[in-house]
Amino acid sequence: MTWVLLRGLTRESRHWGDFTQQLAGITGQAVLTLDLPGNGTLFADASPASVNGLLDAVRLQVKERGITLPVKVLAMSLGGMVATHWAQRYPSEVARLVLVNTSMRPFSGLAERLRPGSWLKIARLAVYWGHVDHAEVIENAIYQLTCKQTAYRASDLAEWSHIRRSAPVSASNALRQLWAAARFTCNPAPPACPVLVLSSKRDDLVNPVCSTHLAKAWQLPHHKHPWAGHDLPHDDIPWICERVLAWLALE
Repeated sequence: MTWVLLRGLTRESRHWGDFTQQLAGITGQAVLTLDLPGNGTLFADASPASVNGLLDAVRLQVKERGITLPVKVLAMSLGGMVATHWAQRYPSEVARLVLVNTSMRPFSGLAERLRPGSWLKIARLAVYWGHVDHAEVIENAIYQLTCKQTAYRASDLAEWSHIRRSAPVSASNALRQLWAAARFTCNPAPPACPVLVLSSKRDDLVNPVCSTHLAKAWQLPHHKHPWAGHDLPHDDIPWICERVLAWLALE
């Protein structure tokens, strides 16, 4: 069975870094990274302004690549909303679901889903967003907002800046993705498949209580990382892999 990985707001497949290879190694299963429209290989496309539209694009990519359904999905942030909607709307297509630092109505409000302390930082990013020449400035700001593991900061920023210059996400696409995330309300009933929730206690972007609310409402297993930021797959790959492997062993 194939794993499908979905990233969050304005991020793409290359931002998974070494996580893709390590997940494939510990599970012994194929791992497929997909980009949401407007990001990565699809940066020239217009981003749908709804999670439903983003899901349609994801399902089309899976079909075009000839991936056998059902799949296992690991997704974070906005990607987690898309994955949840996928599992709820098409239950026969998703066998297992791992949600990382995601948030959604009706379980969390605006001030929890996007911490007020990050609003000004995000607004400042908008000033530089459309200028490829400011790739390093933008990526440094995103790094500060989403990462706590700084051991490889210089090489990470060099790689992320290269990604931004090679596949720049337009300001209009960023706004459409933000609008899609803000408007999304999931079905209050849990998906039919097994679901694992992972969150970071030091997430400066999304309040980790969003994951707590979701796990409590749906009675899901929930593991909390003690020091990682919003980009948990960047900050601590072994921790995620260990939690996923232990969860899969319960099959």
